[in-house]
Amino acid sequence: MRIVFLSLFLVFILFYSGVSLGVGGGNITFKPQKARKVVFSHDVHVQNSRLTCVRCHLDLYRMTKGMDKPATMAEMNQGKSCGACHDGNDAFTVKENWSRCHR
Repeated sequence: MRIVFLSLFLVFILFYSGVSLGVGGGNITFKPQKARKVVFSHDVHVQNSRLTCVRCHLDLYRMTKGMDKPATMAEMNQGKSCGACHDGNDAFTVKENWSRCHR
């Protein structure tokens, strides 16, 4: 019983240490045709905001490169893609703060 408890404890520690270190991702640069580029920082979202990978990568985005098409601002304003969290409640809204992302 003690070995089972210690094993579960170690798995728990390893999992959460990986999440807190901001495992994986890096920066992703989007280059819209009619707007300035957007650099998505996994570090800002995972380390600073303490989000886990599954917060976005289960419902919003797939983890396979090239599987998701870029979202339009209209779609984000409807709560899709970045707009799922950037709605003015969870994080700054995409409607009035486009310059925080487009640089």
